[in-house]
Amino acid sequence: QGGREANQVSDDYRYQDGNYEGYAPNDGYYRGGDETAHEEDAQSDVTEGHDEDDEVYEGEYQGIPHPDDIKEKQKKRAPAMDDEYRDRADLMAERMEDEEQLAHQYENIIEECGHGRFQWTLFFVLGLALMADGVEVFVVGFVLPSAEKDMCLSSSNKGMLGLIVYLGMMVGAVMLGGLADKLGRKKCLIISLAINAAFAFLSSFVQGYGFFLFCRLISGLGIGGSLPIVFAYFSEFLSREKRGEHLSWLCMFWMIGGIFASAMAWSIIPHYGWGFSMGTKYHFHSWRVFVLVCSLPCIASLVALKFMPESPRFLLEIGKHDEAWMILKQVHDTNMQAKGEPERVFTVSYIKTPKQVDEFIEIQSSTGTWYQRWLVRITTTFKQVWDNVLYCLTAQYRMNTLMLAVVWFTMALSYYGLIVWFPDMIRYLQEEAYESRVKIFDEEEVSHFTFNFTLENQIHRNGEYRNDKFIGMKFKEVRFEDSLFEECYFEDVTSSETFFENCTIISTVFYNTDLYEHKFINCRLINSTFLKEKEGCHLDFEEDNDFLIYLVSFLGSLSVLPGNIISALLMDKIGRIKMIGGSMLISAVCCFFLFFGNSESAMIGWQCLFCGASIAAWNALDVITVELYPTDKRATAFGILNGLCKFGAILGNSIFASFVGITKVVPILLASSALVGGGLLALRLPETRDQVLM
Repeated sequence: QGGREANQVSDDYRYQDGNYEGYAPNDGYYRGGDETAHEEDAQSDVTEGHDEDDEVYEGEYQGIPHPDDIKEKQKKRAPAMDDEYRDRADLMAERMEDEEQLAHQYENIIEECGHGRFQWTLFFVLGLALMADGVEVFVVGFVLPSAEKDMCLSSSNKGMLGLIVYLGMMVGAVMLGGLADKLGRKKCLIISLAINAAFAFLSSFVQGYGFFLFCRLISGLGIGGSLPIVFAYFSEFLSREKRGEHLSWLCMFWMIGGIFASAMAWSIIPHYGWGFSMGTKYHFHSWRVFVLVCSLPCIASLVALKFMPESPRFLLEIGKHDEAWMILKQVHDTNMQAKGEPERVFTVSYIKTPKQVDEFIEIQSSTGTWYQRWLVRITTTFKQVWDNVLYCLTAQYRMNTLMLAVVWFTMALSYYGLIVWFPDMIRYLQEEAYESRVKIFDEEEVSHFTFNFTLENQIHRNGEYRNDKFIGMKFKEVRFEDSLFEECYFEDVTSSETFFENCTIISTVFYNTDLYEHKFINCRLINSTFLKEKEGCHLDFEEDNDFLIYLVSFLGSLSVLPGNIISALLMDKIGRIKMIGGSMLISAVCCFFLFFGNSESAMIGWQCLFCGASIAAWNALDVITVELYPTDKRATAFGILNGLCKFGAILGNSIFASFVGITKVVPILLASSALVGGGLLALRLPETRDQVLM
């Protein structure tokens, strides 16, 4: 409407000046076509030698604006009015053109800033966050043997505790990854780490299973969101030449997290006395100290991150030119000063910013109540996140997204399934060896004897025990079958995997024991008394195989070091696609050799080989996922794919664990076929080695 009024005013003034420009006078006279030519000749005679710039507009003294001024103002208003009425597709096309120009300019700016002290500082800060993610994966597996006795966990509860972390990480990756494209890398990473640190710290103190499960779920949600943000954040400070190599070096911190968790578990958990108790209800055992220590990398990263700037690439994407310029200047000056060239000047004065299509409209503080305003903000933000998710499935990115999804899923299914299957198989082999050493006692008769020592891995059949005392002793893996206990006395007895089957128990007293009703199977209890049963669960014995389990995890984490080094050095030389395909196919070959793993040492060796071969694929997947998507969709896409990865981890854990002790064929064939299929599909992905970050 404003445009039409301006046009009308302009036309009126043109008419008053005698410059009709298409208006036909209503004086009734006919004007021939040649009259115009005579008028032009006359005007040229009159204005010969006259400078139009010096001409005084006759309406100037009457306060009437000059038509040229009106046209100039109209031109200035035109872009704003045009954006309002232009088709959204046109605006998006213009934005994409701006983003392409920005991508190339930003690459040149990062090259001018150089690679130095600033990037290495950010490398270690974000590395601590990635280390916290690696720790989170191992924590529950290490504490389960202790927590199951401390919290009276059943088999189903143990399984749920093992999977709940992956469930939280899956949700956190999608949710916080999407928010990072709207709220900023640094802000969302701080939120992610704060959630993880708070609930990991809290989980070490809670006593109940339900609350502990909830804390680990929310802790996993927090750390799950950090992975997509870390890679998107760091990649936006790297030039094309450095990106593949240094993102691969960053992946080493996940390995360091596994080594840290293994070493801490090995040095803390076996020391059962490292804790305290408050009465009979509250116990803080050594495994809780371990959980507490494992939150330290997250807390350290959270503190250090406060001193790091936001990603300038993200700021340019949302139109904050000046803030982005200041950060880039800081990067340049920090690196130049470290190189001993503080006199070098940052030559960039202006950076292209993409056209802003979607703008968040902030409602006034006087509108509605505070919670209504927050509801509007939250719903608007999540709608934008959902739009980003859908954008990853548009025609331009659909095929790449689907292929990446399959590769991520197959890699996660095989990798996470096998790293759980390896320790379970080692335990199974140990249990078989343990059972083979069982001692069997038949028809023994014992009377008036006091047992005050430990009985372990024994079976007593058809025995008779009269007037015997069992005081201050421990039973571990002991079974009494078809035996008689008459006038016996049990006091302060602790048992593990101990059962009485088809026994007859006459006039016997049980005082302060954990021999509960379910441990007497088809037994006859005649005139027997149970007094002051032990409450709760107890850490009865230190498992002999704990050391080996920690050692297996430690070696598995350490074995990826050669793969990390090789992938970092070759990532920019052979490309991302060949790295993914080659690594997955080599890992599939390693799976077949597991058929020959019939001993603990063989299983440990093949686990190390598998982990070392597969790490290159993980590193290349992280790099190519960052490079395939534009800045405003990068963390969202990474979050979706990483969430799908965690879903594959949940399935892998559940499927592979169910075949332990039954068959090795299904897990090995499933893992190898998934790796072959994913590796071959990965070769169809586009190579991103030579492209700039969009």
